[in-house]
Amino acid sequence: MIYRFSLQGVKCAGCVRSLEKGLTASRAIDDFSVNFADRSLTVSSMEPVEQIISTVEEIGYGAIEITDSDSLEKVQLAEQQHYRTTLIRSLVALGFGALLMVQMWLGWVPPINQTSGILLGVITCLLSLVIMFACASHIYKGAWRSALKLNFNMDSLIALGTGAAWFYSTGIVLVSLFGVVLPEPATHLYYEASVMILGFILLGQALEAKARKKTGDAVRSLMQLQPSTALRIRGDDEQEVAIELLSLQDLVRVRPGESIPVDGVVVSGESYIDESMLTGESEPVHKLEGEPLVGGTLNGSGSLLMKVEKVGSQTVLAQIIESVRDAQNCKPELGKLADKIASFFVPSVMLFAVLTACIWFFWGPEPQLTYAVITMMTVLIIACPCALGLATPMSVMVAVGRAASEGVLIRNADALQLAERVTTVVFDKTGTVTEGKPVVTDQQYICDSRNISQVRQAILAIQSRSEHPLAAAICTHMQMTLDHSGENLSVESFESLSGLGLSACVADKHWVMGNAALMAEQGVRCEEVLPKAKQWASEAKSLVYVACDKELIALLAIADQVKSDSEPAIEKLKKAGLNIILLSGDNQLTAEAIALEVGIKRVIADVKPEQKQEVIKDLQAQGEVVAMVGDGVNDAPALAQADLGYAIGTGSDIAIASADVTLISGSISSVSKAMSISKATVKNIKQNLFGAFVYNAVAIPIAAGVLFPFIGVLLNPAIAGAAMAMSSITVVSNANRLRWLKIDG
Repeated sequence: MIYRFSLQGVKCAGCVRSLEKGLTASRAIDDFSVNFADRSLTVSSMEPVEQIISTVEEIGYGAIEITDSDSLEKVQLAEQQHYRTTLIRSLVALGFGALLMVQMWLGWVPPINQTSGILLGVITCLLSLVIMFACASHIYKGAWRSALKLNFNMDSLIALGTGAAWFYSTGIVLVSLFGVVLPEPATHLYYEASVMILGFILLGQALEAKARKKTGDAVRSLMQLQPSTALRIRGDDEQEVAIELLSLQDLVRVRPGESIPVDGVVVSGESYIDESMLTGESEPVHKLEGEPLVGGTLNGSGSLLMKVEKVGSQTVLAQIIESVRDAQNCKPELGKLADKIASFFVPSVMLFAVLTACIWFFWGPEPQLTYAVITMMTVLIIACPCALGLATPMSVMVAVGRAASEGVLIRNADALQLAERVTTVVFDKTGTVTEGKPVVTDQQYICDSRNISQVRQAILAIQSRSEHPLAAAICTHMQMTLDHSGENLSVESFESLSGLGLSACVADKHWVMGNAALMAEQGVRCEEVLPKAKQWASEAKSLVYVACDKELIALLAIADQVKSDSEPAIEKLKKAGLNIILLSGDNQLTAEAIALEVGIKRVIADVKPEQKQEVIKDLQAQGEVVAMVGDGVNDAPALAQADLGYAIGTGSDIAIASADVTLISGSISSVSKAMSISKATVKNIKQNLFGAFVYNAVAIPIAAGVLFPFIGVLLNPAIAGAAMAMSSITVVSNANRLRWLKIDG
């Protein structure tokens, strides 16, 4: 069983490592994935959900199961409550700290060697202790748990820093209480620093939680697309039921303006369906009888009767949500590097803080102990493992959600990093660059215009008996051009002539339909249509001659049409400096005609599906980084072989598992979108990592007092706390910029 949970109490990369260590040791867990960016956990286990939650709680954290939109709402309420509580606690701590600071600035604090000063010190000591535990007890508990397991995290740094300030100040109060007179420079109390630091850190956590909430909007909005009920029809009974009660083959009424409840097919009615929330395409799609419907899409003004074909986890929407979640849980190589650094970050900072304190204590100016405590406390507080831990997963999470809103499903995070290295894009032809369905593109009739309708009826009657792929295109064309009130003609002596065409009798007349060889065999003269035949053949169109009683009646041209947006999409990729190749199993002439139409210069044709993989291997052997764009089924080996695979998915047959990236809309313009998102994401991750590294590289030495010999100033611990909080907020805010990314495509 696969379970998903929202985590409570996970505040930094150290918490993630502690949780991962505990889950790895648990026999109840088969496999798991922790997403630090949205504080979620995915678990594979045969144990009941209560056992898994208990396991997480034993490790020291909380978990709420996410199953549907109701549980998602429960999680959102918990997050909102956490945000409000954290904000209130931060304001209380900051308010008390500000009060202490104002007292100092106004000179209202008597010296600690006076009775009034000692009394105020005792009162401040007790009040600050109450504030610290009332507002930040979870931090100290987390630090204690991590100390017991020798797995230090951000709580450890904060607890040590604020604890050192409080204990140092309390030591001064106790010494003064027993009559010991200390030199004036060593009598400063740092209670205000302790509570101010906690206030700034709690404020940072609240603001980070609020900003982080936006990163999960993609999955939340997808989960909320599906309505909770549907109007089920059984016989004469229409009943509104929960969608969980729908079964395969059920009939469902979809009224104007309602969302399609699950995947199915139109039984009756017609309407325009808004699929933009799934495909990213703003143009509504006209749905007629027999056409597929995708759950979560929005019905227009028409009324539809649909038959249920997929429910639950089998629906397209469920698969999309699953794909987005899986991708958000993945880590690209850049993220794995950051994780390695974060794994020893906190112990290194603690060691550096101790080293700093020793230097100030043994070689610093008077008062050495005061300076040693201040610098050690400031180093502990200003170091931020959170910014480092959030840098990659936050960007990945936002980018994957943003891509999903554009109809681009990114299956793994490495696909984001690979895209900017691609040098060659290989396109499959049929169903990728072209529509994948042959249609009648041209026609020429050699008969009286008054008889064209009768000819079309005869063609439809005969071709409807054939199973040849071109016959379906001819039938569709004839049905569209015929008056549907026409009579159905009786077909006799039907015969399929292998490699030539068809022969049949209709109304005592002998009809033949097929290629030029059939016409020659039947003695039908075709000189009149020869110019058109040559022109259409040069355009790689299939020709079907129609003759009746040895007289040529018509010439039809059939082709797999190029998608309307293929040419501009390919032009964008060429402008980006990419090599474009058309790979096809079709003949060279047809493939070259399509390539010419869309502006592709290199064509590899007459390739069987199993040979496409070898073509990709050869390109890689030449040093190319290859992206393959195909339909996700016939091209599966090539998609898997390519450095980056883009699977074309349309309607309810989305090949989500076929490649690294799935283009839901079926348009290859989404390749540009996917690459734009990928490049912007890698850039964003690098910005976050650079910012986190630079922040710590600069802030920690300053906190240690490296500027003191030059300007005689040490960093205030409270300012260090504010800087630490802001570093995490900066990373989250920068990642959220991807939500408003202008996508080329």
